Amino acid sequence: MIHIKRFVDKIASMEGKQGRDVVLPISDARALRDEITKLLLDQRDANNTQQTNEVVQIELKGGKW
Repeated sequence: MIHIKRFVDKIASMEGKQGRDVVLPISDARALRDEITKLLLDQRDANNTQQTNEVVQIELKGGKW
């Protein structure tokens, strides 16, 4: 999460200076992309885990069988 924090800090710094452009070296941009991707995948996996742990109860009645 350090790259996300650096990005947020850089944006805050540029806002304080009334800057219009933010430039990232490609290595920083890749690291930021990787962290965001990991967060999204973790969130998706957590949602899938919650859905698979759902209990489904089925009741079958034979009637006059």
